[in-house]
Amino acid sequence: MINNLLERPEKIEMHKLTYEGVRKFETVINDLRKENISDSKNLFEGSADKRLKENNIILPEAPAPVGSYLASKIVGKLLYISGQISMNSKGELIKGKLGKDLNTEDGYKAAERCALSILAQAKKILSGDLDKIKSCIKIVGFVNSTDDFIEQPKVINGASDLIASVFGNAGMHTRAAVSVNSLPLGVSVEVDAIFELN
Repeated sequence: MINNLLERPEKIEMHKLTYEGVRKFETVINDLRKENISDSKNLFEGSADKRLKENNIILPEAPAPVGSYLASKIVGKLLYISGQISMNSKGELIKGKLGKDLNTEDGYKAAERCALSILAQAKKILSGDLDKIKSCIKIVGFVNSTDDFIEQPKVINGASDLIASVFGNAGMHTRAAVSVNSLPLGVSVEVDAIFELN
């Protein structure tokens, strides 16, 4: 888009622009070139960190893996985040079975905490820059629930809603919400994720 504008200046009615307007236009073009942004609208979109602040979201410390696996891994332009289990803001496990020990709202909040850990892991491997993420491709949520509990999708909405609030439209993803009989350490929810990188 930028190159086309520069190669065909006749498309811009320069005579209608003030000197100040021309200078601003040149500044925007230079900024776009420096940032290698292909579409000017991206220059004005809020960053992920800005949205975190606007929504008063504080990321926890990225928990270390407790086995022979990686918490996160980049393959090409894909970022994989291992399953993050539900922990509260104090680092304590959120345990219990949905439909017995916890209700849907409790589960929603537990899934939200899983998403916070996912973002913390992403920020860690991306050297603190969540804006390296282009989009969220998919999340899979596992809900420790009773046989008759059927609101797993509403529980995993906690993770989906949080990711969408941070990345906007780029945070819209495909998803699975799965009922399981148990989860590691007796936690209520576990969520993993796949992101696309710029």
